[in-house]
Amino acid sequence: MESAPRTRSGSRKIGRMMLPEKHFVNRVGWLRAGVLGANDGILSTASLILGVASAAGSHGSILIAGISGLVAGAMSMAAGEFVSVSSQADSEEADIARERKELAADKAGETDELTKIYVERGLDEDLARQVSQKLMAKDALAAHTRDELGISDAMSARPVQAALTSAISFATGAALPLATVVIAPRAMLIVAVAVGSLLFLACLGAIGAEAGGASPLKASVRVTFWGALAMAVTAGIGAIFGTMAG
Repeated sequence: MESAPRTRSGSRKIGRMMLPEKHFVNRVGWLRAGVLGANDGILSTASLILGVASAAGSHGSILIAGISGLVAGAMSMAAGEFVSVSSQADSEEADIARERKELAADKAGETDELTKIYVERGLDEDLARQVSQKLMAKDALAAHTRDELGISDAMSARPVQAALTSAISFATGAALPLATVVIAPRAMLIVAVAVGSLLFLACLGAIGAEAGGASPLKASVRVTFWGALAMAVTAGIGAIFGTMAG
């Protein structure tokens, strides 16, 4: 059965109806930073709380440790993400500047290079050269940036966006186990934080997978397993040091 033709906007035209196609690649930048930040916020703060609670810390000391973890973690995530993504952006800019010089020095050679790329992707040489010439005539740098370097608007590095997303998502994630500390009685605090945090992690995994078009179940199981392992190790270490200190 012949598929419906696509329009330039990426929609499919069926009869007189326009059905938009749904893609997720344009969400990769903020989705990765957001999911990583929230996951780290829940996991690191819950683990910190469990470690202090297992060491027989008071309710007040547990709460202070959690708040400190939230603030320090959010700032650390923002700074780390900004530096990391800025390095990526610098590399991209350097590659684009190098490509601009190569185009100015040898446009014919760059046309041959672009033609070879399209031939390797399945076009015959004559058609590949026509495509290369047309794209080079319109915007040579954009054509090489996209098809030679693999840099596109959807995938390009955005340091400020990544830093803000990471900080906000970390703080949001960390606030969940902290809220559990405030609500739960001291006698039930360890169980409440552990169970609540695992539920939060499972929900986060499912939401992130759904937003990215992946399997929610697989993501939930993966993040819950590693979260449980991390919290168990931290709680065990806290219990050991609490016993030694006592």
